[in-house]
Amino acid sequence: MKTKELKERLRGYSKGDVIFSKHAKVRAIQRKIDFNEIIENIINPDKLIFAFQQKARKRGEEKYVCYFILSNTLCHRYALIINKRIIICTAMKINRRWQRRTEKYAKV
Repeated sequence: MKTKELKERLRGYSKGDVIFSKHAKVRAIQRKIDFNEIIENIINPDKLIFAFQQKARKRGEEKYVCYFILSNTLCHRYALIINKRIIICTAMKINRRWQRRTEKYAKV
């Protein structure tokens, strides 16, 4: 599924459809990410710039890794499982300046 199609699909969910896993709650608190901000980014995915699908563990589920651009220097990355609801597996902050500097020297 393309990012544009995922955006349209996410718009069909409400705040009550978003569930945090225990791991996601712990990581969001550790990384100082507001739960309401995560929910808003998911149900109003205007800031979603890139998403790719991963293999899900259970039948009937779809797993995605999504990148949301919040500013010139900050990005959020969420791992989501979509079935009837959206389950947030983890959330992290990415400093885009730091990421660009390291990619420059990475040997792929």
